[in-house]
This record gives sequence, C-alpha cells and structure tokens, in this order.
Amino acid sequence: MPRVVAVTQRVDIPALVEREAPALLAYFSRRIGRVDDAADLLGDTLVVVWRRQHTIPSDPERARMWLYGVARKTLLAHRRSGARRIALADKLRLELAAQPEAVANELHEHVRQLVGDLGEIDREIIGLVYWEGFSLAEVARILGMRAATVRSRHARARATLRDALAETGDVRD
Repeated sequence: MPRVVAVTQRVDIPALVEREAPALLAYFSRRIGRVDDAADLLGDTLVVVWRRQHTIPSDPERARMWLYGVARKTLLAHRRSGARRIALADKLRLELAAQPEAVANELHEHVRQLVGDLGEIDREIIGLVYWEGFSLAEVARILGMRAATVRSRHARARATLRDALAETGDVRD
C-alpha cells in the first residue's frame, strides 16, 4: 500500500512581507511616534517572521492577522524595556499632527487625543478596528481575548469617545 504524505502549503514570505510591511510600519509609527523606532520594530518583527515561518497560516487574511499578533508582541516587548518610554504620547501627537489629514482637519487631531486618553487595551482595540481595518472577531484573535470581551470593550470605548465629543460639541450628525 502506498504511503500518504501530508504536504503543508508553504507561505511565500517575501511576497507576504512586501504586501504587509508598509502597513506594519504604519502600525508601529502610529503607536510610538518615531519613524526610526518604528523601522526598528518592523525589523524585529520580520526576524520573528523568518524564524517562525513554519507557523504562518497559509490563508492570506489569517497570515495578516498572525503578523499583527507578532507585531503587537514585539511592541509590548519594546514598551517593557522602557528604553523609549519618555514622552511617548507627545511624540505620537507631533507625528500625527505632521500628517496632512491631521493638519487639514482639527477634529481628527481632537479624536486622536481622545483615543490616546483611553486605556491601553481599549486604545489598541479602537486602533486595530479603525486604523488597521480588522473586524472585532479578528481583533479578538490578535489580542488573544474572547470576542465578547472585545465587543463590550469596543462598545464602551466608543461610548466614552462619543460622550467626550458631545461635551466639546464636536459630534457631527
């Protein structure tokens, strides 16, 4: 009887990196505010990608989510090191203020400041949904949380932002 050999589908790492690296660089830039540090974090993430290439899902969307999970862990390790914790929020605001959309619309900067005032996990949930375009179910997988928890935290964070905007009269219908 012939032997059956399972064939695992390999992920085209260079194509995956080429496709996702700009978005990952933006992910880091929005969270730490310094392009040089963001590039270092991207490099650290890519080292993990090459080292753990056998664990990357073959489905492109799941591979993308896997990459963001690795990126998030890289970012958390960076933050734990404490090397660049001084004035992180101020640097982020300066970087975002230099972007054309923030300069063109004052409301965007105000919303970004309000998002910055949220707790770390709520800020991450809002960022992954609205900046990175993930669904709540995907965010739950990336963060390793229950989907119901992510949904409730997302709803609470949105309500907090809506109330803060209402207080300043910035709510638009």
